Amino acid sequence: MPHTPEPDEDDLDAVPPPQPVFHVEQALLGALLLDPHRLDDVNGIAADSFSTAAHAALYAAISTLPRPDPAEHAKNTTWLDRVLATALEEARGLTASYLHALVQVCPWPRHAPAYARMVEAEHARRRLLTAAERLVHTVHDASVPHPVQTALAEADALAAVVDDIANRFPPRSGVLPRTPAPPPTAADDTEAVEEEQLLLATATARPDDIDAVRWLIPNDLTLPLHAGLWQCLTTLARRDEPIDPVTVLWEAQQRGLLDDGADPGEVLRMLAEPAGSVEHWAERTLQRSLLATAEHTGRRVEAYAGDSANTPFQLVAGARRALADIAAVRTRWQHATGTTPPQPRRAAPATRAGPPTTTAAHAARPTRATR
Repeated sequence: MPHTPEPDEDDLDAVPPPQPVFHVEQALLGALLLDPHRLDDVNGIAADSFSTAAHAALYAAISTLPRPDPAEHAKNTTWLDRVLATALEEARGLTASYLHALVQVCPWPRHAPAYARMVEAEHARRRLLTAAERLVHTVHDASVPHPVQTALAEADALAAVVDDIANRFPPRSGVLPRTPAPPPTAADDTEAVEEEQLLLATATARPDDIDAVRWLIPNDLTLPLHAGLWQCLTTLARRDEPIDPVTVLWEAQQRGLLDDGADPGEVLRMLAEPAGSVEHWAERTLQRSLLATAEHTGRRVEAYAGDSANTPFQLVAGARRALADIAAVRTRWQHATGTTPPQPRRAAPATRAGPPTTTAAHAARPTRATR
């Protein structure tokens, strides 16, 4: 006889098991519920460091309520009841049985500082992932009035998160993420292709203007043929050789640009239809390149942060390498537009978040820095 599932049985089976950090959070909260004084040994985290609203509410209650007398705490549940009542204001689903379960699942309360460090590491990964997702979303947000400035602002916000994680988890030399970086998104933009064709034709007709856009490099163009033709133009201009559609086509042949089947007649026709100014089309091309670089950087960091096997040290190293690509194209953008935006303001390092401690405790433990 076939099995008839109970109501919602399939839905329950579809619920993924909790991530390891969920169990780490349970162990930490259990340790603090069992021995509240161990809160003095926990730093670097706050309520928003936890992955669930219930755990965040419990940690906030534990951190803010006065500590119980150890002898009294061992005899009754008065303090636990107060913790539950306080946490219920933010997380209505909590029960007394869950608090007792937390105490039971904690293997070693004295390991609370290690558990807290794990919670802090996972929170850092989530923060980095969120910042990277915001950068990618901004690049594709058509409603943004100033796409370059907005994308660069989000890149600066991502860099600030990376700096904060580096303060908490100083990177080790030579430690890069094990996650392979995603390939660049394939360009499929008709407008970009048309504008690049106009750039190449206009530069062919007005070669004296090429020197004014030296900040544009072949990699800024979306199609390999276009990138190669721009390199032909800049090379001929540097050599002070004659430039017209025929000389550019010949240079392209010498570089093997026509080996993939490009029609020489089509190239000649494309180069013979100038419009507008070289600087205008070059700036449009560079803007598109900057946004594409920002998107690829965001996706790289997303891939790194989405791999839970990467440590905070690896995330910092990988993210900084990815952000270096944006810094390079930003510099060229500033040369192109003649503007130098103010450097992003970064807050001075401050003491990591943690509960109040005694003077002796402060003297005994070094303080790690964060924003």
